[in-house]
Amino acid sequence: MAEDLKSPDSAQPKTSFGRARVSQDAKQGLVNEVFAKVAPRYDLMNDLMSGGLHRLWKDDLVSWLAPPKSAVPYTLLDVAGGTGDVALRALQASGTGAAAVICDISAEMIEAGRARKPDARLNFVRGNAEALPFAKESFDAYTIAFGMRNLTHLERGLAEAFRVLKPGGRFLCLEFSAVEVPLLDRLYDTYSFNVIPALGGLVAGDSDSYRYLVESIRRFPDQENFTQLIQTAGFERVRYRNLSGGIAAIHSAWRL
Repeated sequence: MAEDLKSPDSAQPKTSFGRARVSQDAKQGLVNEVFAKVAPRYDLMNDLMSGGLHRLWKDDLVSWLAPPKSAVPYTLLDVAGGTGDVALRALQASGTGAAAVICDISAEMIEAGRARKPDARLNFVRGNAEALPFAKESFDAYTIAFGMRNLTHLERGLAEAFRVLKPGGRFLCLEFSAVEVPLLDRLYDTYSFNVIPALGGLVAGDSDSYRYLVESIRRFPDQENFTQLIQTAGFERVRYRNLSGGIAAIHSAWRL
């Protein structure tokens, strides 16, 4: 994510919104507008844009999370969980003692999730990842998939993740990352900046939102830099796994 700067014309600190520079106060509203537009076609577009790979990546996330299969109480917080892909997978892989909460700032994404008639053990809460509406040490695990890059302040989001996790709690973030395979990076860039916005225009009638989503990927810290941010937030045993040559990566950490 681009470094915040002070505009010479304003006291408002700036941050990135895709390739644009906007005030920090304005970014959340702009992100909300994007997801209000894409919510009705969000799952379909994920399939089209990734060729279905996002489903395998989310399976990998839940496999690495390895929720307990026993009746022992276990509560997952899935932030920016929207339509419920990760939370539902986690509950299916869990025992009868598991429950999950999806916290998403977008009312439209929450409604899309509720429309899927999800597991009765799943609850939805509207809230901001940078100021979670939960008490400290409330959850056994925290997941976030493709939502971290949309935060205005990554440090605040990570600090909140640390705050709401119980000691011994697990943090897992699935996010687009830096491609580390020669030639694949060029092919991926060509596809991202040309095909994805065109798909957004054709299927969802909104190429601009998907252009932002592509641009936001390029602003997100690479694997090593994001690892450092997680460590700075207080987490330990921080590791990551590349998926599909680094197109995406899962970061794992613990609150010990």
